[in-house]
Amino acid sequence: MDTERTNAQASGSGRTILASLAALGSVVLASTCCLPMFPFIFAAGAAGSSAFFAKARPFLLAASLLSIGFAFYQRWRAKQCQCKPSLFSTIVLWFSVVTVLMFFLFPQVIANLVANVLAR
Repeated sequence: MDTERTNAQASGSGRTILASLAALGSVVLASTCCLPMFPFIFAAGAAGSSAFFAKARPFLLAASLLSIGFAFYQRWRAKQCQCKPSLFSTIVLWFSVVTVLMFFLFPQVIANLVANVLAR
């Protein structure tokens, strides 16, 4: 009786392994069919998002300028309380200022640079 149970358990675990391998194989084979569609899906999503960001650009720039203004205000308040801002926060603040001004003043130049980098 015990040998029958052992044989049944052994054949059951073999079936489980075969079923798992079959499922894995079907996923691999299905992905070879579906993977070429991902660039087209990405392109459609990028086109839709670029239209959205083109309309939202003035609001995003205003939010960026207000955020930088608030950061300078917080820095000024910290000096009023005799708290010295860290060097890292100073570098991040000025990097943000330069980045936002570059995107604000030269949007086409930045777009061309990004397009050239992504085209390689």
